[in-house]
Amino acid sequence: MGMYSETTWRSEAGQLTRLAGPLIINNLAIASMAFADAVMAGSLGARELAAVAVGGSFWFIGFSLCLGVLMAISPIVARHFGARDYDLIGRYTRQGIYLAIMMGVPVTLFWQFAPAPLLDAVGIDLDFRDLTAGYVSAISYGAVGIFVFLALRFTTEGAGNTRPIMYTSLFALICNVFLNYVLMFGKFGAPAMGAVGCGYASAITMWLVMLTLLLHVMTGKRYKAFHIFGRVAPLRWSVFKEIVFLGVPIAITITAEAGLFAAVSILMGTRGTEITAAHQIAINFASTAFMVPLALSSAITVRVGQLIGSGNLRTARLNGIVGITMCGAIMTLSALFLLVFRDAVVGLYTDDAAVTGIAISLLLMAAVFQVADGVQVGAAGALRGYKDTGVPMAINIVAFWMLAFPLAYLAAITYQLPPNYVWAGFVVGLSVAAVLLTWRYFRLSRVQP
Repeated sequence: MGMYSETTWRSEAGQLTRLAGPLIINNLAIASMAFADAVMAGSLGARELAAVAVGGSFWFIGFSLCLGVLMAISPIVARHFGARDYDLIGRYTRQGIYLAIMMGVPVTLFWQFAPAPLLDAVGIDLDFRDLTAGYVSAISYGAVGIFVFLALRFTTEGAGNTRPIMYTSLFALICNVFLNYVLMFGKFGAPAMGAVGCGYASAITMWLVMLTLLLHVMTGKRYKAFHIFGRVAPLRWSVFKEIVFLGVPIAITITAEAGLFAAVSILMGTRGTEITAAHQIAINFASTAFMVPLALSSAITVRVGQLIGSGNLRTARLNGIVGITMCGAIMTLSALFLLVFRDAVVGLYTDDAAVTGIAISLLLMAAVFQVADGVQVGAAGALRGYKDTGVPMAINIVAFWMLAFPLAYLAAITYQLPPNYVWAGFVVGLSVAAVLLTWRYFRLSRVQP
C-alpha cells in the first residue's frame, strides 16, 4: 500500500469518522435500548429476562432478513449520489418504501400465529415459554413502521447525511425506556405486562421513530432535489428487482451471522433459566461493543459507493482498507476492556451468583472472537460498496452454518457441555469469515478497471 501517502490515509480515515460518528451514536442508542430491555426485564426476574432474550432472538431472525434486503438502498443511493443522478435517488426510495410495507405486513401476521407452536417445536423451557410467545407477538406490531423507517434511513445514509439517523435513534431510546417503564411495571394507570409490555413498548417506538424520520425527509431542504414525494408512482419492476436482487444476498449474509447468534440463544434456551439469562447478559454486552464497527461498516459502504460513482476507484480501494483496519483496531480495544472489567460488566445486569459465574466465563470467550468480528464486518461493508453481495453470502453461510453452528449444536445439545464451549463456535465462524472476506476485498478491489 506504499502508493498511498500518509496524508491520504488520514484523509480517508477522517471521512469515515465523520460519516460514521452519527451512525455510531445511532447504533449505541439501539444497543442501549436492548440493554435497557435486558436490565428492566432482569429486575423482574430471570424468567422475564430469559423471555425477552429468547423472544428477541426469534424476532431478530425475521427482522434481519428484511433489514438486509432494504440495506441494498444504501449502496445504490451512494452510487447515484456520487454520479449526481438525484432523480434516481427518489425513484429508488419510493420503491424501497413499497417494499418495506410489502414485507412488514406478512411479518406481523406470521408472528401473531407462529410463536407458540414454534417455541414448542424448538423445545424452549416451559418455565418462560408463554412469556416469550407474548413478547414476540407484541413486538411484531412494529414491523411495518420499522421497515419504512429503514427505507428512509438507508436513503439518507447513502446520500451521506447521517445526522438525522442519530437524532431519531436518540429519540427512540427515550421513548423506549419510558414506554418500558409504563407498560412493563404498570405505571400511569397502565397494566403491568412484564416481558409482553416490553414487546409493546418496542413496537410503539418503531412507529414513532418512523414518523419522525418521515417528517424530516418530507420537509428537509437536502431532499428536495430527490423528489421523493413529488409524485405517486406505481411499482417499477425494474427498480424493484434491482433492490431485491442486490438486497437478498445481503439479507442472507447478515442473517447468516445474526441468525447464528440468535440460534445459539435459542439453543441456550433449552438449557434452563440461569444459563439462558447468563448468555443474554454476555451477548448483550458483546452486541453493544459490535455497534461501533457495525456503524463504520455502513460508512465504508457509503464512502466506497460514492467514490466508485464519481469514478475515483483508487481512493475507493484505499477507503475500504482503512475502514477494515479501523474496525479491527476498535474491537481489539473492546477485547482488552472485557479482559480487565468483565466482573464489573456482569454486575450491571445481575447479582445472582449462579448467573454471574456463567456470564463471566462467556465474556472471556467474547474477548477472543471480537477482533475477528470487527474485521469481518468491515470487509463486508467495503464489499457492499462494490455491490459485491453473492460471494460474501456464500462465505458467511460456510463460516457460520457449516462450521460454527454444528460446533455450537454439538456442545449445547449433543454433549451438554458448559456454555463457554458452545461459544467456541463463534470463535471459529467469525475467524474464518474475517480471513475470507478480507481476501475477497483485496482481490476484488485490485481487479476493478
